[in-house]
Amino acid sequence: MEHKRYSGILLHPTSLPGEFGIGNLGPESLKFIDFLAEAGQSLWQILPLGPTGPGDSPYQSFSAFALNPLLIDLNHFVNKGLISTGDLEEARVQNTGRIDYAFVNSTRSHIFTKAYRSFLTSAPDQDRKALESFNLRNRYWLDDYALFMAIKDYYGGIAWHEWPAPVRKRDNKALNGFRKMLSWETGYHRFLQFVVNCQWINVKAYANDRKIKIVGDIPLYISFDSSDAWSKPEMFLLDKKLKPILVAGVPPDFFSETGQLWGNPVYDWEYQKRTNFHWWVQRMEYNLELADIIRIDHFRGLAAYWAVPYGAETAIEGEWLPAPGEALFKALTRKTGMLPVIAEDLGVITPDVDELRDKFGLPGMKILQFGFDKAEANPYLPHFYTQNSIVYTGTHDNDTVMGWYQLMDEEDKRKFHEYSGCDGCDVHWQMIRMSMASVSDYAVIPLQDVFGLGSEARMNIPGTPYGNWQWRFQDSELLPEYGQKLSLFCRLYNR
Repeated sequence: MEHKRYSGILLHPTSLPGEFGIGNLGPESLKFIDFLAEAGQSLWQILPLGPTGPGDSPYQSFSAFALNPLLIDLNHFVNKGLISTGDLEEARVQNTGRIDYAFVNSTRSHIFTKAYRSFLTSAPDQDRKALESFNLRNRYWLDDYALFMAIKDYYGGIAWHEWPAPVRKRDNKALNGFRKMLSWETGYHRFLQFVVNCQWINVKAYANDRKIKIVGDIPLYISFDSSDAWSKPEMFLLDKKLKPILVAGVPPDFFSETGQLWGNPVYDWEYQKRTNFHWWVQRMEYNLELADIIRIDHFRGLAAYWAVPYGAETAIEGEWLPAPGEALFKALTRKTGMLPVIAEDLGVITPDVDELRDKFGLPGMKILQFGFDKAEANPYLPHFYTQNSIVYTGTHDNDTVMGWYQLMDEEDKRKFHEYSGCDGCDVHWQMIRMSMASVSDYAVIPLQDVFGLGSEARMNIPGTPYGNWQWRFQDSELLPEYGQKLSLFCRLYNR
């Protein structure tokens, strides 16, 4: 990747303000992009955009390709004449700073259904042709996804591996029967993907026009309860009953004494190699339409991955197994050229991970919070950074800077004060300044740290299945003076 100094903000679109209970891809997205541009920022980093299941985690999606319909700007349907303004009343709610996913999900069904019915009866030819073109262009993943979601709805939302055997095992007769019976429902899910995709592409174009690049995010693994695992079980290590043999996780680390047991099925890498990584190439090409740069979450799993026997209670029982990361990246570069990829190289990092990252010139991640513990010569301190890296004050998995600082013991606080020259005032701005001043080509700051918020604004606590991904900001919090200070740091540190 090119060596140019960038600065940006980490914010998932669900965290945007708005009147319908969750951030969306409407005017508030564009307003935020305007803020970024005025603040001299050149990056907007997001989390994965896929539709989420139980737990609401963007890292556990029903599809590696689909986008989350909850991000749809509902006013779009009014503007298109598909529904009335009054139809949106049930979805309007005061922004409390938290997302009530149960409310958001329950209020979307009626609105989406009415909009789709209206589209079928009254949409202009231009919009119908656009939908047909979208369906054709994306059928390699959309057909399976739409059928998967329609059948999931039919069975009351249960996971596909609990469906009756004929449809679970994709018997042709059973699938053809469902295609015929659920044709309206599959069309409905295609329609929602069309709408959310068009809205996201418009948001991305608006950002690019203002010289802001989108940094997307793809999880290394996908959810077992996903259209990909159901439609392409041969890609994963599953037994004859289509249950995982091994599942993904990480060994004990900074976040958990027993490791993290994610439960995702691991890839059959031999199959991936035999098919020249065809699915991975498709996935990367598609995501590079949605973003300018891609962060690969859990990059270390492409060098070696922690594999846990299915049914284990914790991740302690796992073992490291090799992954063909070099062969994968060679296949990707042959097809897509130079890879604008960020390697999330956190956790238990061994020399093979560094070697894989450096062989393809990928920037790794530096977390400034990690620098201020009792370790000697801590590699997360800025004076150890390399140019080809991306520094964060913290990520979506960390506490906010202010929450982190408040929980530090006195020895670590002393180290932080000595290093930063900070006396305990404006701690978040001192951390932002250190990030921006560092030699790293990229500096990305979570919006919560710009606001100086505490632990109540934390996005995720790893290892906890519920209560995460809920934070939203209030429109009144996005103050011009924050943009002015960020812009000043960009000028001072040539970003």
